[in-house]
Amino acid sequence: MNHGENNITVVDEDGNEQLCEVLFTFDSDEFGKSYVLYYPVGAEEDDEDEIEIHASSFMPSEENENGDLMPIETDEEWDMIEEMLNTFLDEQEDEDAE
Repeated sequence: MNHGENNITVVDEDGNEQLCEVLFTFDSDEFGKSYVLYYPVGAEEDDEDEIEIHASSFMPSEENENGDLMPIETDEEWDMIEEMLNTFLDEQEDEDAE
């Protein structure tokens, strides 16, 4: 996974590389994994559509600090991610409101 400052390259199901911007990452002790939330670069300029935010899990390794992105397979993980995302977005809105 290459990344610039806050970008990652994600390969989609069709094998196309897509540059995505990282929204945030967090670790879960409960699941023993790290998670990254990201969206396609350029999506924020297109205000008509709500930005589609993607999430993957990753296991950092010594060779690769980002590890390999892996799909999220359980509803429990999705629930936790949604909670984290909502908290993150609420905090963003609070900052904007000031």
